Amino acid sequence: MSNSQRIFDYTDESQAERLARKSKDSPFMILGIIGMIGVCGLGIYKYKTRGKMSTSVYLMQLRVAAQGTVVSALTIGLVYTMAKQHLFKDKKE
Repeated sequence: MSNSQRIFDYTDESQAERLARKSKDSPFMILGIIGMIGVCGLGIYKYKTRGKMSTSVYLMQLRVAAQGTVVSALTIGLVYTMAKQHLFKDKKE
């Protein structure tokens, strides 16, 4: 029997092609990365107005906020995928 699937060597793809493939596979990962960049940008902008808070505490809180954004986006993507597969599937099967 012949296999009709195309064999793709992932070592030949560039970083842009890899990012495009990953964004098609899991779009919520890209949203998480964009959210993380947004939180980090806001943290950099607000760094000067942190008051008397030490830099290490501020950076720890910024890290937790950025990680929370990414985990939230991936969790929403997982819930969406599970709901689409189990709750909203067609009854034709």
